[in-house]
Amino acid sequence: MKTFSLLATCILFAAVAAPARAQLSVTFYNSTCPSGVSKVGEVVRSWITSDRTLAPSLLRLHFHDCFVRGCDASVLLDVANGEKSAFGNANSLRGFEVIDDVKAKVEALCPGVMSCADILSLAARDAMVEFGAAGLNWTVPLGRRDGVVSSAAEANSNLPPPFATFQQLVTSFSNKGFTTREMVVLSGSHTVGATRCSTIQGRLYNFSSTAPTDPALDANFAASLKTQCQFGDTTTKILMDQSTPVDIWNKNYYANVINGKVMFQSDDALKRVAAGKTFVQIMRAANSPFTPEFAAAMTKLSQVGVLTGTSGQIRTNCRAVV
Repeated sequence: MKTFSLLATCILFAAVAAPARAQLSVTFYNSTCPSGVSKVGEVVRSWITSDRTLAPSLLRLHFHDCFVRGCDASVLLDVANGEKSAFGNANSLRGFEVIDDVKAKVEALCPGVMSCADILSLAARDAMVEFGAAGLNWTVPLGRRDGVVSSAAEANSNLPPPFATFQQLVTSFSNKGFTTREMVVLSGSHTVGATRCSTIQGRLYNFSSTAPTDPALDANFAASLKTQCQFGDTTTKILMDQSTPVDIWNKNYYANVINGKVMFQSDDALKRVAAGKTFVQIMRAANSPFTPEFAAAMTKLSQVGVLTGTSGQIRTNCRAVV
């Protein structure tokens, strides 16, 4: 993307997003649904207690929503050719049943008041707190409204793919108002969660005509992955961070980037440009600012392209337009 067009995009984003952000408030439901926010947390905690793998999934669901049309819960809609059917979402996104449950219980308290977009934003935060991410918490301003359009084509063009180059990542995040440093910080979410073997088949077995396995992968790491993801395996799920036997929140992701022990080419790309490698090293350091900077970036992410005021609607069923 040319510098001029990128600058124009960022200016346009700021002009559109800033007024919307100003209308969000952590006290938005204090008078209309005073127990709504606590109810979201209560329901989410019960789900994570039963299955903590849902926490990274809800975090990812929130990210995939906000990167397409803004944080408007469009990813939740069950529509033909909607975001759920996009390449990066189909048979991959999880946690919809959690949002359904939260919405039903909040509707019982305050019918037609709290948006699905606000519920999704709160659920991502509450899930990660319950997951046990040490020191991780963030503010979620409220007052979003729900979108009425969901497009697989838009998702395919907006979500950064697992094979993205560094410049593609910079452009993708910049288009949403994020700096390069914030992009590197948000990429650190790959320190938790799992991926399907189908996503890394190419890196392990069909990378190029001269190198079947991506040479950027540490040789021992690649061998270990091949024992978990055999050729043709498209369904097995494996932990994104293979450095610990239990999925926990930490800064290990950045050491894995440096050491060639990350799943996606987009992860490896962070060290391929000096600017990216500098931020990776900062986040990897003993006094890493990763967790507080991630929290700040998540508050910012939750306000991307939000609908407020009379825009959009408040869905009573998060899967369907009113």
